Amino acid sequence: MTTEQYLHHVQAIFLEKGDLETAQGQMRYMRNQFEYYGLKAGHWMALSKVIFKEKGILEGEELKEFARLCFEDVHRELHYFALEMVQKTLKKQPTDFIHLLEELISTKSWWDTVDWLSKLVGIHFKKFPELIQPMTERWMASGNFWLQRVCLIFQLTYREKTDFDLMKKCILQIASSKEFFLQKGAGWALRQHSRTDQAGVADFVENNPQLSALTKREAMRLILANKSQK
Repeated sequence: MTTEQYLHHVQAIFLEKGDLETAQGQMRYMRNQFEYYGLKAGHWMALSKVIFKEKGILEGEELKEFARLCFEDVHRELHYFALEMVQKTLKKQPTDFIHLLEELISTKSWWDTVDWLSKLVGIHFKKFPELIQPMTERWMASGNFWLQRVCLIFQLTYREKTDFDLMKKCILQIASSKEFFLQKGAGWALRQHSRTDQAGVADFVENNPQLSALTKREAMRLILANKSQK
């Protein structure tokens, strides 16, 4: 089965199982940026599991080609299907797989796929930490705020292993940005890090008044909640 045939197979199943009314609601929720088959998360994930079992999971260049084909389609569930396949193969991927992740972050970009890909980037960076500095420097300099958002939030699951200096550096680089997803992402990253370094986050926020009000509010949410409970 070629990658095109695999894609047509998934398209046919998703079309058959989709629901028009659900699709309309999904499109409104995502500001009509994407078409939908009308498959909720649990539904498309269950269908994907069956397809993977029957047709297998692609690897190597076929996986990259298939992911690109999925992202060329207008239906968001196909983008999700591609990311689910990528996720299942991630632990076996070589260093340069980061370039496919970068490409997908920059394709049909919105918070749902970008934040999922950020998690995958975080996993890949744990395996290849030598990638962190060159890739984050490149992404922060790119002017692409989705790539910049990934630099802010890829460490969300790192906890005590978080490179707080890197996080602070990236946040300060975009501190003057009016972009909602950067302001929110910076606050999210700081709030998550406050679970392991409350004093460090509070000190950073206090000493950087140039941070947006949204970033500060998000960053301090857990810290203030903890204080109010004492």
